[in-house]
Amino acid sequence: MRTSSSRLLLGAWVLLAGGGAMAGGQTAARLSPAEMPLPDAPESAPAPVAYSTSLPGLPGGQTAVTSAAPQADGEGQQTKRILGIIPNFRSVSVDQKLPPMPVKEKFIEASQDSFDYSSIFLPAAIGGYSDARRATPEFGHGAIAYGRYFWHSAADQTIENYMVEFVGPALTHQDPRYYTKGRGGFVKRTEYSLSRVVITRTDDDRETFNSSEVFGALAAAGISNAYYPSPERGFGKTMGTFGTSVAIDAATFMFHEFWPDINQRFFHMKD
Repeated sequence: MRTSSSRLLLGAWVLLAGGGAMAGGQTAARLSPAEMPLPDAPESAPAPVAYSTSLPGLPGGQTAVTSAAPQADGEGQQTKRILGIIPNFRSVSVDQKLPPMPVKEKFIEASQDSFDYSSIFLPAAIGGYSDARRATPEFGHGAIAYGRYFWHSAADQTIENYMVEFVGPALTHQDPRYYTKGRGGFVKRTEYSLSRVVITRTDDDRETFNSSEVFGALAAAGISNAYYPSPERGFGKTMGTFGTSVAIDAATFMFHEFWPDINQRFFHMKD
């Protein structure tokens, strides 16, 4: 009978839609069409959680705020020092949003990089290498020569730090910090980190040509002519010093990019 069949089908539909008895003896409330769930509707994704993180170098107790979901423990998170020794004050963790950096803080950052107790390591290494290959014959060879190589390398490093991290950023309103990419494959992240010697952010968070790095390193190389022997001066020597400085900075950016991965895998250091 068509009428009986229709009633049976209607009753089955009501039961499936929640109009019948539910488990535990509870009765489902009748829903209006607007309240009925759509079939196969995707689950709502949880809203991003805003959180704040204290970072070194922020004036007046400011905090870095991000609206992205927090990373997994240690993922993309920079530490203040690498291996507890090497300064890492310029590196910003993944997704952290920072306020503009005041000129005073740019000066402090350059000073930290120049006069931290660990700042002797690179000049010491460069001095030893230069002494071994007698890069500047006028310095001689031996302990006295090594002292000359050391203080010249330390002067090169300090002047370049102030030109690239303070003078240039103060004049051009650029941000000298390194913002970690933290996502993507090895090649993509390597390309990004190496490109930071020619691309940086402005204080109002726009990407721009990194004139602070390029012209700051060039100016520092030019200033070095004032304290090197006359045979070590001139256009060719200046450009060689400039190229070495930029190459070291590019390698440093790359290492800072992958430091969170290395730390998470091998060291599990915090702060």
